[in-house]
Amino acid sequence: MVMADREGVKTASGPNTALTVVGLVDNMLNGLARVPFSQPFKGPGGILDNIGQSVTRATVRSFLGYSVSLPIEDFRSMEKILDTICGAVLPPVVGYFGGVEIEDDVVGGQEGVWCREKAGVRDPEFEHEALDKTILYLHGGGYFGTTPNMYLMFAAALVRLTGCQVFIPDYRMAPEFPFPAALHDAADAYRGLMEMGIPADDIIVAGDSGGGGLTTSLLVYLHEQEMPKPRAAVLFSPEIDLDLSQDSIVDNASNDVLPWNIPVTFYLRGVQPNDEHVSAVYSHPDPAWFPPTFVCWGGEEMFRDGIREFADRLREGGVNLRAMEEPGMFHVFPILMPWAESAKRVFTSIRELAKANRAADVRPSPTAVPGQDPTIPTETADTL
Repeated sequence: MVMADREGVKTASGPNTALTVVGLVDNMLNGLARVPFSQPFKGPGGILDNIGQSVTRATVRSFLGYSVSLPIEDFRSMEKILDTICGAVLPPVVGYFGGVEIEDDVVGGQEGVWCREKAGVRDPEFEHEALDKTILYLHGGGYFGTTPNMYLMFAAALVRLTGCQVFIPDYRMAPEFPFPAALHDAADAYRGLMEMGIPADDIIVAGDSGGGGLTTSLLVYLHEQEMPKPRAAVLFSPEIDLDLSQDSIVDNASNDVLPWNIPVTFYLRGVQPNDEHVSAVYSHPDPAWFPPTFVCWGGEEMFRDGIREFADRLREGGVNLRAMEEPGMFHVFPILMPWAESAKRVFTSIRELAKANRAADVRPSPTAVPGQDPTIPTETADTL
C-alpha cells in the first residue's frame, strides 16, 4: 500500500500533482545541464564510470533536493505516480531479463512484495537451497519516501546474487507516521515470516539508507523483546546516526547525492537523535544478540564518518563483520550505479558470503570459534 493510499494521508489535487511532476522534470534537467561543468571525467574509476557517476550524482541529487522541498501532500501524490510506473514496468522487466517473479502478499499484517527466482532459471550453484533463506529487505528513503515497487530491480539482483527469496514490506513512513511506526511494522513482518515457518536462523535482515538504519533499530528491538536474532544483517550506506554531527556531513556534502538538508526531525518527533533505538552508532552491539554483519558505504558520502564509527563499535563488541568502504563513491552507490566497478566488488562479496553460508550449512567449519559465524570473516579491513 503506497503511502498516498493510507488512511489519514493527505494528497494534492490533480492540477497541483501535474505541476509537481513538471517541476521535478525541469529540476532534473537543470541538474543534468550542470554535468559538463563539473569535471565529469574526474573520479576514482575509468572514464565511463566517472561520467556515469557524475550523471547519477546530478540526477539523484536533483530528485532528492526537489522532493524534500515539497509540501508533503505534493510529495505523496508524486510518489504514487512513480510507484504506479515502477509497479507496471519493473515486474515484466525483472521477470524476462532477470528470471525473477514478483508477487504481492501480506506478511505479519504488512503488505509487501515477494521477489523469487523462477524455478526454470535457478542458478545451479544454489540447487535446492535457493528458497531456504529469506531476506527481509527494508527499503531506503530517509524514513519518509519511496516504496517496495521502486526497489524491484535491486531486490531482483539480490535474488540472483544470493539465491534467497526477498520480501519487501511497505512500512509506514514519516511525517504522517513517525518513530516507532516503521519499527513496529518491520518487527511485525519479521514475526510474520517466523509464523510462516521460516526460522530466525534462515532470515537475513537487510536495508539501505533509512532502511539500513531501520534494520539496526529492529535488531535492538528484537533484543529488548527477547526475540531470536536473524542469521545476518546486510547494510548499504545505513543511516545510523541521526544526530548528523559528524564532519563528513559537511565535508562530503558537495560530493554526495543526498540533499544538504537531510530531513530527520519529522521521523524523530521528539525522540532524541542520540537514542540507540534510532541511531545504532550509540548502541553497544554484542554477538549474543547482534548477528554477523555485512556493511558497505562510499568514501565520499555524508554518512561516512557515522558508519565508520558504527563499524568500529561492531568490531569492539566482537560482532563478526565484513566492512567495505569504496573510495570516491557516494550514498547507496551499489543501488544507483550497479554497473560500476565498485558496485561489482560489493556484489561479488555478497555472492561469496552467500555461497559460504550455504557451504557452512552442509559442512560446518571444524575450526570455528564458539559464538562466531565462520561464514562471515572477522577480518575488519574497511576495504576488501
